[in-house]
Amino acid sequence: MGNSNCAQGGSDKPILLTQESLNFVVEKTQASKEDVEEQHRNFLEHYPDGKMDAKGFRTLMKKCYPDQDIEKLEKHIFRMYDINSDGKIDFREFMIVLTVISKGSPRENLEQIYRIFDINNDGSISKKEIHRVVKDLFALMGKEDNPTNATDKALADIAFQEMDTDHDSKVTKEEFIAACEGHEKISTMLALKIVDIFV
Repeated sequence: MGNSNCAQGGSDKPILLTQESLNFVVEKTQASKEDVEEQHRNFLEHYPDGKMDAKGFRTLMKKCYPDQDIEKLEKHIFRMYDINSDGKIDFREFMIVLTVISKGSPRENLEQIYRIFDINNDGSISKKEIHRVVKDLFALMGKEDNPTNATDKALADIAFQEMDTDHDSKVTKEEFIAACEGHEKISTMLALKIVDIFV
């Protein structure tokens, strides 16, 4: 990920990172302790209480992706980072998602992207949730993504059909990953559109 320096600055503030948190982030990200400590100092410089709210995240997204029209997607991307759904992104959450997006396996990336589609965080994606995300992604789609000029609703319907293989009107994480790994056309295009934001 070419934008991993977005949360960086330089600071002489003391490190307020517990050994347990430090070990957790090192284990999950496979970064060195020194790198994690430096990233934490940078994070605290921008977010002194150790948590980033939606407004801080919006500022970060604008700084990191000035040429991307992702305003409608910010709330969805925020949800991907806010792993515990408390409305804030703490350092552990920030580092884990940042590392998965930049260094994770394709499956790990799809697991993170799934969180974008699971708007109410109930462990499944409804047709309504797919419609909301596709509608917000639609502005980023070019002719190559949608050669038939389908509407956002039509694309969402096709994606839902591709993913909901057991026809129970909801998409599990496994169904979502299987559709993307199986190169289902619309499902894969939507996942790649989200990945494109980060690279």
